Amino acid sequence: MHKPAGMLGIRHLALFVKELEVCVKFYVDVMGMQIEWQPDADNVYLTNQGDVFALHRVDYDPQAQQRLDHIGFVLNSAEDVDHWYDYFVKNGVKITEAPKTHRDGSRGFYCLDAVGHLLELIYHPSVSRLQKTLVTQRIE
Repeated sequence: MHKPAGMLGIRHLALFVKELEVCVKFYVDVMGMQIEWQPDADNVYLTNQGDVFALHRVDYDPQAQQRLDHIGFVLNSAEDVDHWYDYFVKNGVKITEAPKTHRDGSRGFYCLDAVGHLLELIYHPSVSRLQKTLVTQRIE
């Protein structure tokens, strides 16, 4: 059996959060995402014009149910990594690992969002090139 076509990659992520408003504020005000849809007071769907990031309010400790290691946000260039790092430092975002360049040419750093989720902002040459190609194809 052949693998089906059509896979675009990981473009949707959902998180359970106790402090929904705090989390939404971080991703909108600091990360620059937009609210795409808010069906009710306990669910918000954010976008950056390429991904759908859902936040769902829960009244229990979500880490007791599911453990997510980190959320990765791909950047266009290694220089963008440093710009985002400087921006986060100026905005008081907790950095857990400073920018680092890896043997494969990728460059990234780790930080925490407003409610403690680990984020990685990374330039990964092959993924970033693929994303640029997909965006160019959509424009044409």
